Amino acid sequence: MTKAVGYAAHSATAPLEPFHFERREPGPRDVEIEILYCGVCHSDLHTARNEWKGTVYPVVPGHEILGRVRRVGSSVTKFAAGDTAAVGCLVDSCRTCPDCREGLEQYCQTEMVFTYNSTDKHTGKMTYGGYSNAIVVDEDFVLKVASNLDPAGAAPLLCAGITTYSPLRHWNVGKGKKAGIVGLGGLGHMGVKFSHALGAETVLFTTSPGKAEDARRLGADSVVISKNPNEMARHFGSFDFILNTVAASHDLDPFLGLLRRDGTMCLVGAPEHPHPSPAVFQLIFKRRSLAGSLIGGIRETQEMLDFCAEHGIVSDVEVIPMQKINEAYERMLKSDVKYRFSIDMASLK
Repeated sequence: MTKAVGYAAHSATAPLEPFHFERREPGPRDVEIEILYCGVCHSDLHTARNEWKGTVYPVVPGHEILGRVRRVGSSVTKFAAGDTAAVGCLVDSCRTCPDCREGLEQYCQTEMVFTYNSTDKHTGKMTYGGYSNAIVVDEDFVLKVASNLDPAGAAPLLCAGITTYSPLRHWNVGKGKKAGIVGLGGLGHMGVKFSHALGAETVLFTTSPGKAEDARRLGADSVVISKNPNEMARHFGSFDFILNTVAASHDLDPFLGLLRRDGTMCLVGAPEHPHPSPAVFQLIFKRRSLAGSLIGGIRETQEMLDFCAEHGIVSDVEVIPMQKINEAYERMLKSDVKYRFSIDMASLK
């Protein structure tokens, strides 16, 4: 076993604090990564505070991991020491179910292994995430990152990036399409960047007029203040696709009414409380769809990283030392970050 150090929560009400633990020794197919940066996701906070239930303590969060390969197992063919590598939300799956065989490991039907708070198939213990100085992962769940991407900004691509890229690709958002992005936070700002880069007419919906200028800087063609009925009405029945990134319970009907016939609104925000039920006639009369999407498979995540390298896309981040993670959680709850925290793991040394 290899000694590691990170930050862990020991209960739902305890702040994260330094934690020493062990990583498994790299097996023949394993890649050992020195973690350089780890993005901070709202899922980390939900898990640390047991808001989704099922947290096993101590828990080391973090699933937006970017680092440098330190060692590889004897059978590894995709990576070598010194390579830049990344790990997202998954570190293993059953690999045999229909979803896994299609490259959709995020929907694995039997044995999805999350980067933290999951049972490690190799050790039988809980997985620990990227709020740490190193991690060991099977090479099939490790991703390549181009050298032209800023590493601190690239780390959040492993969750915030793929969470927004996957539905935009699945619903064929691109040239000739009109796409809406609801919310300009950690997910929403990536949705705007991707929709713009894919060539779609991109409209940002926000309740905050002060975000309009930033939305345009990120690539929005126009901005709608969703609290203004007149602004909303101007776009009635005109969208091919709306990506709703808001993680708080809210009324979906005003946005469903903006979809054209056969349009889709996809939810990627995970609210603590359910959304109010939408009016069924909003869906029936225009054959509209209300859908959801979960991260992406390994193949699609690599596609996303390659797309980002081609278009120079990274997350807008505020880099923090590991010691400020508890402060970052409180600021994240207040939406006091533009638009993602990225932890510099050099602060652990």
